[in-house]
Amino acid sequence: MAASLPWKVYLDGEYIAAFFSPYHAAILVGTLGKDTQVRYGHKLVVWYEDVDGQASESYDTVAETCLLRLGESELGRHGRARG
Repeated sequence: MAASLPWKVYLDGEYIAAFFSPYHAAILVGTLGKDTQVRYGHKLVVWYEDVDGQASESYDTVAETCLLRLGESELGRHGRARG
């Protein structure tokens, strides 16, 4: 069985879609606008539209922020970087 797609998009707390890449999630967030979140899994919020910026200005920035926050979360959870 295939694993679920990790990057989730929520609008006003409602699950909307899942993607393989944070770049693709960023495109949808940029389209949906305010109160949209990118989460890793269903819990870890890694981008909050209008709080962190506007996705439509730079999808690369959104994806990089998501990956950075995921890395920070992993570091905090394990006390050290995985490698």
